[in-house]
Amino acid sequence: MGGAYQKAYDQSVNKPDLFWDQAAKEIVWYRKYTKVLDESRKPFYRWFIDGELNTCYNALDYHIETGKGDQTAIIYDSPVTGVIKKISFSELRDAVARFAGALKGRGIAAGDRVIIYMPMIPQAVIAMLACARIGAIHSVVFGGFAPNELAIRIDDAKPKMIVSASNGIEGKKIIEYKPLLDRAIEIAKHKPSHCIIYQREQVKAPLTPGRDIDWEEAVKNAGTADCVPVKATDPLYILYTSGTTGMPKGVVRDNGGHAVALKWSMRYIYGMNPGEVFWAASDVGWVVGHSYIVYAPLLYGCTTVLFEGKPVGTPDPGVFWRVIADHDVKVLFTAPTAFRAIKKEDPRGEYFRKYDLSGFRYLFLAGERLDPNTYHWASDILKKPVVDHWWQTETGWAIAANCMGLEQFPIKPGSPTKAVPGYRVEILDADGKKMPPGKEGLVVIRLPLPPGTLPTLWQNDDKYKESYTDPFPGCYFTGDGGYVDRDGYLYIMGRVDDVINVAGHRLSTGAMEEVIAQHPDVAECAVVGASDDFKGQLPLGFVVLKEGTKKDNATIVKDLVDMIRDQIGAVAVFKQAVVVKRLPKTRSGKILRSTMRKIADGQDYTAPSTIDDPVILVEIEEAVVTLGYGKK
Repeated sequence: MGGAYQKAYDQSVNKPDLFWDQAAKEIVWYRKYTKVLDESRKPFYRWFIDGELNTCYNALDYHIETGKGDQTAIIYDSPVTGVIKKISFSELRDAVARFAGALKGRGIAAGDRVIIYMPMIPQAVIAMLACARIGAIHSVVFGGFAPNELAIRIDDAKPKMIVSASNGIEGKKIIEYKPLLDRAIEIAKHKPSHCIIYQREQVKAPLTPGRDIDWEEAVKNAGTADCVPVKATDPLYILYTSGTTGMPKGVVRDNGGHAVALKWSMRYIYGMNPGEVFWAASDVGWVVGHSYIVYAPLLYGCTTVLFEGKPVGTPDPGVFWRVIADHDVKVLFTAPTAFRAIKKEDPRGEYFRKYDLSGFRYLFLAGERLDPNTYHWASDILKKPVVDHWWQTETGWAIAANCMGLEQFPIKPGSPTKAVPGYRVEILDADGKKMPPGKEGLVVIRLPLPPGTLPTLWQNDDKYKESYTDPFPGCYFTGDGGYVDRDGYLYIMGRVDDVINVAGHRLSTGAMEEVIAQHPDVAECAVVGASDDFKGQLPLGFVVLKEGTKKDNATIVKDLVDMIRDQIGAVAVFKQAVVVKRLPKTRSGKILRSTMRKIADGQDYTAPSTIDDPVILVEIEEAVVTLGYGKK
């Protein structure tokens, strides 16, 4: 007999109808579904057929009707403006109903698209939930995105309305949104009928007569809107994956499966109880923000933290500890890059010791590989479980995790533990043959995917099939490489294009990064494969050093070469690394390895619109030249 995890997992993959029917009892349905899973149009699976519900009702009104109206729903903590504000479920419901009324008053109805282009302020959450309340489909675009990228999304989603704010704040820098929005609408072929602009204190944006409406004016005379029943299979939102060039993919999330899966995940993956405080330190523009700042905590009746700041610099590397202590946060979910930034600024954890985190339970990390060095640092400081878990924008919630609300397994640094119930993860070779334990290959998930995952791409079934289900029929192709060990633990080694071929040997740059990260002077690192006429590809290392490092750069590089040779072998042919001030990243913290690889190969590249600071690419260009690569 297996434990709680194995029982749940076995039922979820062998009898998914029974498993998810049980989970769906936690959701309030206006009309119960007639079928849990529809497999009639493979590979397009649908969950909770004929069921009708409203996501906003389940996230807000239900809690008020069950006596939790006075409980805090949102803690808005903004170190960049010095504001901390608590909003109860009743206050949030009233604000959402009124803004939904303002949307209805401007002609927005069920099925219409609304683009939300906002910073991390309560009005962003209000706008999202207001769309859900009336059945409109929201598409949140990360605030401050370049006009061209916003225009591409406008043309694809064809919104009737855009909701924005006068500005965002990145660290200490004010970003005016209105000029970016105006330029995007000018570029786009599709023109929205109206824009609602929330005027912040820092900047007052000029409004375009006839098109733009001040947020306060819009809600002042608006009535309140009731929840509109929608089908479980109707879209709740579209979220575009970040594309460096061409058309980004519009991931669709349905209402029914999304509500069921996310509410289940709060208890069984994150080990939360209703009424407790959950904090996802991300942005509403990313999938983590959708799932775990807005929808999952509110669906489950938790208090969610909306944090407008950075892990360092707003004002110091102790801000995460301060937020946890001040608000009695039980679980924090963020990206490993945030903790690498904290570790770089405060390697000995001096800021950590200023705060009482006795009530804190778990740290969950996702969004990129959690290198063992960062895991050990966080684990040693916190003395609490540090849980790596793995998922994608497309899945909307975790594929693999140590499910703290089911059964806690021993943690293996470098592994997100085991597949979450609902996901049948397998490792295949290029021909689709299943790989034995310990052998690296391509990570796929057997169809059907569980509820809450993407049913398709926005108005592009062909692209969905081409990207995800055609490569390995009967499976969803994750695009990641990895392996499963003999204990069933999954290891994700990075995107498949991060596997390099050195003289016929397939080598993981992620494995090399793991070794480099063990060096006591290295804060962060990236390894990319550069084209080589003789070997095919050769690995190049880029390292950021910790503050106060005493060794000179040449000595550190020699150390790294020796470490790779010792732990991976001479077959890696790792001979070159360079010290840089920072690594180029997206605003969500992902290292831009593909861009770095293009620079190393001397190829033309476009700085992705998601990059946090394009200037750093110039340093990378200069660095690769010193190694004998790049544009000569």
